Amino acid sequence: MTPLGWLAALVLFLQLPIPLFWFVVHPQVNFWRRRRHKAAYITGVLFAWLPVTVCLIVFRGEIFRPDWPPPWRIAAGTALIALEGWIFWRVNHALGAARLVGKTELSGGGEVVRRGIYARLRHPRYLGSFLAILGACLLAGTHVMWIMAAGWAVLTLVAIAFEERELRARFGAAYVEYSRRVPRFLPLRPKAHEGL
Repeated sequence: MTPLGWLAALVLFLQLPIPLFWFVVHPQVNFWRRRRHKAAYITGVLFAWLPVTVCLIVFRGEIFRPDWPPPWRIAAGTALIALEGWIFWRVNHALGAARLVGKTELSGGGEVVRRGIYARLRHPRYLGSFLAILGACLLAGTHVMWIMAAGWAVLTLVAIAFEERELRARFGAAYVEYSRRVPRFLPLRPKAHEGL
């Protein structure tokens, strides 16, 4: 595997488990909130990172290219991964590390974040993940990797639906209004009320 294959593997290791982790947390969030926070994290990690890591190791020959991709794919892939890094930095700046890893979901507290990158996008972290996975596919992807990425995208959209359901239940009208004004992934429409 080339160094670009290792970069793609790192991206996949960090990104692929995310929707699986949230499948553990969001559907049963009330169960985890009853002082089972650590158990939620441990269960999420075991359910998400362990199987993804095993699959990446076992199927590495089918997932990653043994040779270097064309220069345009190297440039585009690394640019998309770098863009995800910038988005992650902005998300961390707006949320803080504790909220980024789900501490607020598990406590049931918090507020609707409308500052920073969240003033323009509801799910910038997921957008960053989509870009990073696409970048990894360009760098070292085989047909199997593209199929995995498509499956991951479907799982992520389902995880987002779970998350939005939980946010509507927790924040009510505030989140409904925020959802009406701020798009999920692409800041294409202008904000209706700048002062909110």
